[in-house]
Amino acid sequence: MEQKLFVILQLFGGLALFLYGMDSMSRAIQQGAGKRLRSVLARCTANPAAGVLTGAAVTAVVQSSSAVTVMVIAFLAAGLLQLRQAVTVVFGANIGTTVTAQLLAFQVEKWRYLLLFGGVLLCFACKGQKGRCAGEALFGFGLLFEGITVMGSALQPLAESPRLWQWLLQVQENPLLGLLAGLGMTLTVQSSSATIAMLQSAAAQPGPDGVHSLLGLAGAIPVLLGDNIGTTITAVLASIGQGRDAKRVAAAHAIFNLSGAAVCCVFLRPFTALVQQLSPVGPECAVIARQIANAHTLFNVLCTAVWLPLTPLMVRLVRRLLPDR
Repeated sequence: MEQKLFVILQLFGGLALFLYGMDSMSRAIQQGAGKRLRSVLARCTANPAAGVLTGAAVTAVVQSSSAVTVMVIAFLAAGLLQLRQAVTVVFGANIGTTVTAQLLAFQVEKWRYLLLFGGVLLCFACKGQKGRCAGEALFGFGLLFEGITVMGSALQPLAESPRLWQWLLQVQENPLLGLLAGLGMTLTVQSSSATIAMLQSAAAQPGPDGVHSLLGLAGAIPVLLGDNIGTTITAVLASIGQGRDAKRVAAAHAIFNLSGAAVCCVFLRPFTALVQQLSPVGPECAVIARQIANAHTLFNVLCTAVWLPLTPLMVRLVRRLLPDR
């Protein structure tokens, strides 16, 4: 009982470090370069392709699709963006948020203590705001990876649990269970990056043979799709009390992820095979974090490729769902 309690506390402690590091890094970047990023977001959305690229780039820098979505809704309310422009930026934000999973798959956590030390050193050495913000961002980045390491250590004993094995077998046989699990985790934690990091850590745990993943890619992808659906709640919450167009952006974000997840679930086997072909070859436990990151990126890139030419249709759809009063 005491060991189980310790594992749970360690898991939630690692999650807390990850979330705090992510939030610290995002706030520091926004504080140091927020005005410039907002200016870029407002200006570089003249056409749909530019809107997607801008959304992806700003989200990759800020490391928070939630922050970009909130900015988009604020610009929309202020009249700086039109609905069509805002929708394409949200498409791009979905791509930009996959950078976190890609960085985690590179196993940068080996350098986490150097990042933490460098961040503190910059904070104390720099007197200017930009230098301090850079230090806080670097420290937050290191803290993020420390959280990943702690969560990974907490998940290792769970690999020996027979109950967990039974549940994972059910997830592999029934993708709907995995999708609901991912959705529930993201709604609870309010961070798709955190839940995907937990997914990468859990999937990297070896099974009884010591070679194959505890979860497997086919079991991990439905959880990943649920994470993508769950992240749409941020836009919904940000649109509360805002104008009609803000709610339409939230609806477009939800339609984007729901439609993509539905199609991906139908073609789960071909999608899994495509991800495996695009990912490095090796023992499953060694490459599955990269496979999950690639699946996350591929899902959002394919959804954007499909919906970008259909942006006018998306705008008409959300206007019909949420007509002017």
